[in-house]
Amino acid sequence: MAENEMSESGAQPAASGPITIEHLREIIRLCRENDIAELKVKHQGMRIYVKARTGPAPVEYVTTPPAAPLPVAVAPAPETAPVSGTPAEIESEESKYVVIRSPMVGTFYRAPAPDAAPFVEVGDAVRENTVLCIVEAMKLMNEIKAETRGVVAKILVENAQSVEYNQPLFWIKPE
Repeated sequence: MAENEMSESGAQPAASGPITIEHLREIIRLCRENDIAELKVKHQGMRIYVKARTGPAPVEYVTTPPAAPLPVAVAPAPETAPVSGTPAEIESEESKYVVIRSPMVGTFYRAPAPDAAPFVEVGDAVRENTVLCIVEAMKLMNEIKAETRGVVAKILVENAQSVEYNQPLFWIKPE
């Protein structure tokens, strides 16, 4: 099988940045619509291999919430503890900050590697392009940036915790 990168028109695509979840969905949709059994794509150092399932009915994927974490003997530090109170109190408190939310379902990582220092700590000054964390989704590491200037006020998620789409990850106190 040839490993060509071609658009529907047959032209080579322009380099447009890393492959996103939307790109993957479009690739899978095109493979299904055109009865493509196997496809290999190389783009900016990333390789994707798609292979159609064969056999009886397709498998249905069902997501389940993660299991409850085991109890921890040490209480978390106040600045990283989840916010408590009534919804009105939380909303009032939250309105003072820029809330950085997860753009996808995945696993939250505070550092680029298990033995590396976290990207940011509470009290760190951040700029628009400062990487705050990584959310891993489908074996892709997605850097989440601050997108605002300010100071990290709260880290709302523990390292290696599963996160949902639009879940608050950080509170940034704007400059």
